[in-house]
Amino acid sequence: MAELRSEEEQLDVIKRWWKENGTSLIAGAVIAAAGVFGWHAWQDYQEGQAAAASVRYQQLLTIANLPEQGAEQLDSAKQLVNELNDDYGSTLYAELGLLLEARLAVGQNDLDGAREALERAADGASRDYVKSLAWLRLARIEIAQGNPEQALELLDEPIVDALAAQRLDVRGDAYAALGDRDNARQAWQEALAADGQSQSLYGIQFKLDDLGAKEATS
Repeated sequence: MAELRSEEEQLDVIKRWWKENGTSLIAGAVIAAAGVFGWHAWQDYQEGQAAAASVRYQQLLTIANLPEQGAEQLDSAKQLVNELNDDYGSTLYAELGLLLEARLAVGQNDLDGAREALERAADGASRDYVKSLAWLRLARIEIAQGNPEQALELLDEPIVDALAAQRLDVRGDAYAALGDRDNARQAWQEALAADGQSQSLYGIQFKLDDLGAKEATS
């Protein structure tokens, strides 16, 4: 009988505990299950967004890689870039799309159009590397349009270290456009040193050689 009473007491304790805590346990389990479901649903949504953005970016790449782009192709490219930024603005594809739009505009000698696309990338990109590329290309446009001082200002933006050699290369171009040969030479020499053995900046040595030749004949 003592054992029976002990079991009955244990059962009463369990019943009381369940009465006090059962509802919160069930609620916690429901919330946890909802959280897991919501997380997976969010992941599925993000993957779907990235996949859809990738398709449009590939279409844009196809246009950009055509030997020639006519008015129809350029209009299609702009439409794709707008779709990427309107519908998939949080993806890397949207930011890269603006860089491609600028490249296409430069190919058509539309430097104002390129500037607009690059300014959108510089202002709206969430990735520092994309922002840095946009600033570098904006600086090149400023030089091409006869504004080397503005180019130098752009090169003071927080450009990522991975693009340090490219920044120095453009800085040298800006100084050369200003007729400041000493600073141009220094920037290009530093660019070569920063570039190391990667040879990603093919052509700087030619600029230095050309600078030396001009000085020799001046």
